[in-house]
Amino acid sequence: MSTQAVADAIVIGAGIVGAACAQALAKRGLNVQVLDAGQPGATAAGMGHLLVLDDNAAELALSQYSLRRWREMASALPQGCAYRSNGTLWLAANDEEMAVAEHKFKVLREHGEACEILGATALRAREPLLREGLEGGLLIKGDGIVYAPATAQWMLDHPLIRQQHATVIEVDGHRVRLADGQWLSADLVLLANGIQATALCPELPVQAKKGHLAITDRYPAQITHTLVELGYVTSAHTASGPSTACNIQPRPTGQLFIGASRQFDTTEPDVEGWMLAKMLRRAAEYVPALNDMNVIRAWTGFRAASPDGLPLVGEHPQRPGLWLAVGHEGLGVTTAPATADLLVAQLFDESLPLAAAPYLPQRFLGACAHA
Repeated sequence: MSTQAVADAIVIGAGIVGAACAQALAKRGLNVQVLDAGQPGATAAGMGHLLVLDDNAAELALSQYSLRRWREMASALPQGCAYRSNGTLWLAANDEEMAVAEHKFKVLREHGEACEILGATALRAREPLLREGLEGGLLIKGDGIVYAPATAQWMLDHPLIRQQHATVIEVDGHRVRLADGQWLSADLVLLANGIQATALCPELPVQAKKGHLAITDRYPAQITHTLVELGYVTSAHTASGPSTACNIQPRPTGQLFIGASRQFDTTEPDVEGWMLAKMLRRAAEYVPALNDMNVIRAWTGFRAASPDGLPLVGEHPQRPGLWLAVGHEGLGVTTAPATADLLVAQLFDESLPLAAAPYLPQRFLGACAHA
């Protein structure tokens, strides 16, 4: 079957990362064809938490740059994107976690981030529904939330972007083969379809991390900030086995998003009662009022995680013409703007908005096989 040239760029994946990249390419005047199989993805399953993380310098640089970009975009986002700059309150349950809060405060302040250490009394004054006995917390003021599915669709609403519901079953440099046997080609192909990318590139070092989420009924606004326990830094964020951590996000609808959990040992999408119950109990330990609220829906999703927790952004070193924007784990929504800017800067050989080396695919896939 012959190959049909359809665009300047083909983007595989219409989630938030693929959408941000497609928008950035279209803004440069490229015709972009976005192919998406319609399978459940991390964008639809996630919380849409926009946050600065500082586990390492590369994560901090990527997330902080992206948060600035989100704030720049805020005025252009439609109401349905539900963007809010409501801040994150990291909760310290004991002296050890308070020391973590103080360390994060020092690092983030040194990097120009607006944040504040809160003692126990000040913490309860900010969020009265928190249980008594917490040691304190860290408020990161520039963090926010966004409704990612609507935001991805807004990004794709551009005259130079065409969307097509299609399953890609093979990638060959500048060409892709659809399930119906048709070959499509473009000057570049971008793989940005999360965990499903491994079906097209088995060599990608990307692992599925299953997560559960729940949402409550609508209640009068009682929580202002996104609440995350500092135990998240040493439990759900880094543990190798099943784990949970308190993560409660107020939605503009009056509902509360409840997370977070991580599982490495399953690819089954079903909600697992034991894990959901464990996650809800953990959240209620921090906000006891949750015990009196109705949870109306629970679901799961899969984060695509790389071995070092950082995404792969750049050209595949062994496959000329194939570009990658995968492996973002739980930071895909946060770092979508930075990923798009990094990708476009590499494509057009421009000055990079931040050092690209920590995110290049070469760190896992070897040196370039082409000049």
